[in-house]
Amino acid sequence: MRDLVSFLSIYLLISFSALSAPAKPFVVPTNESGVQHVDIKVDSYRFTPDHIIVRKGIPVEIRLRSVTSIIPHNFTFKVPVSGIDISRDIPSGKDRTVKFTPENTGRFEFYCNKKNFLANHRKRGMEGIIEIIK
Repeated sequence: MRDLVSFLSIYLLISFSALSAPAKPFVVPTNESGVQHVDIKVDSYRFTPDHIIVRKGIPVEIRLRSVTSIIPHNFTFKVPVSGIDISRDIPSGKDRTVKFTPENTGRFEFYCNKKNFLANHRKRGMEGIIEIIK
């Protein structure tokens, strides 16, 4: 019994450590059309990947793929210095595409602005970073 408890304790520790470890940033490639394209999975209170790196001055296309069956989400991304102000609803089980051309370098947050009787999606961790480099 003691061995089983020890095994379960170690297993749970490793499992929760893996969940809390930050994922590596995803460097978005430029396709043959000269567009930086990435798919972001929209799930229950999470974007995957939640940190992408794009290049300044090259158009970006993000396909938001909702894998939820009931809860709708949103993609909000604002960079006032570049005039970017995106807020796109993503119905459950649907795809939506957002396009923009980054003009300023830096790290900028994106998030889900939905709120319901259970939770504020952003406060539950549904946010990420778009890092714009030269």
